[in-house]
Amino acid sequence: MEFKAILFDLDGTLLDTLEDLGNSVNRVLAERGFPTHDLDRYRYFIGDGATMLITRVLPKQERNNGVIQACVDAFQKDYSRNWKVKTRRYDGIAEMLDELTAQNLKLAVLSNKPHKFTKQCVDELLSSWTFEIVLGQRDAVPRKPRPEGALEIAEHLNAKPKNVLYLGDSAVDMQTAVAAGMFPAGVLWGFRSMKELKDAGAKALIERPAEVLSLLR
Repeated sequence: MEFKAILFDLDGTLLDTLEDLGNSVNRVLAERGFPTHDLDRYRYFIGDGATMLITRVLPKQERNNGVIQACVDAFQKDYSRNWKVKTRRYDGIAEMLDELTAQNLKLAVLSNKPHKFTKQCVDELLSSWTFEIVLGQRDAVPRKPRPEGALEIAEHLNAKPKNVLYLGDSAVDMQTAVAAGMFPAGVLWGFRSMKELKDAGAKALIERPAEVLSLLR
């Protein structure tokens, strides 16, 4: 397979955002008298956008539109102030991006994180590399695993979907890649398990960022 572009998920793939996301949501819950959650549980709450994240963490009896929207708004305010307290690149990401850039591969990001936060994360923590296009969740575009965002990126890159390597850490990412006709590769350093990735259609699994290079040969 000849890849011309690499499409990355963000949270759990390029950046370890778990603590800042979990702490931000827990503050919102605590302020409203709702139970908070252990940070490790956020591995399974995260991945389907802010509204679904808040829906999952709320007590079932509180999951009405008014409460959900109020908590989403509060989360976005809190997260905008506290998004990079603990957030960092995973070990090996910088070296991987250096090598991919040296090989003249086009790089892009697609996330279910709200678009403004996705852009902010990339602009501030991944600014040493050129990403041709960075897209987060936008109201007018269905979120992953629907393929519209991925296909929009492929068109922008002037790349056929079959020539795009999609790298992500969750079932949502693998399902997106499959639906878009891209090559789904699962990363094992992120938030989800090997089984989840395989069951969702991953054609390759990698344990360290440097192993991405082996998929290009």
